[in-house]
Formats: sequence, structure tokens, C-alpha cells
Amino acid sequence: MDEEAAKKLIVETLQKKKGKSKFYLKDFYKMLPDEKPRTVKNLVNKMVGEETLEYWSSGSTTLIGLKGVGKQAGAEDEED
Repeated sequence: MDEEAAKKLIVETLQKKKGKSKFYLKDFYKMLPDEKPRTVKNLVNKMVGEETLEYWSSGSTTLIGLKGVGKQAGAEDEED
């Protein structure tokens, strides 16, 4: 799968998930089962750099979600 198709699949999959906005990196491995974990991790990091995705940390766990989506997104905007 080429990079653009993989990005599109990730975004579409995340948009379809109802009631959940943050995901573990292992969830992205399941979205792209034919790709190696390192390839998926590098793609996710690239999408974070492009501001399509964002990291969210609870302090002990790091989750990944679409930028600006989820309960925390509204709270973070208000602080600025």
C-alpha cells in the first residue's frame, strides 16, 4: 500500500470510530496489517508532524488521535 493510501485509510478509520477519539499505536498496526510495525510507527510520526494526527499523554500512556477531535481538544483550545 502506498503512503497516501495508508494515510487516507487511517483518517477514514479514525473518523468512523464512534465514542473513541484516542488510540494506542498497536491499534494503528491493526489498521495496516500488511505493513511492518516500524513502517506504521514512522507513518504515524509523519502524520503528527503534518498535524493530521496528534499525541495525547496521560503521563503514563501516550495515545494518538485526529488533531482537534475529542473531549480534550475543546479544553486545550480554551487554555490558549
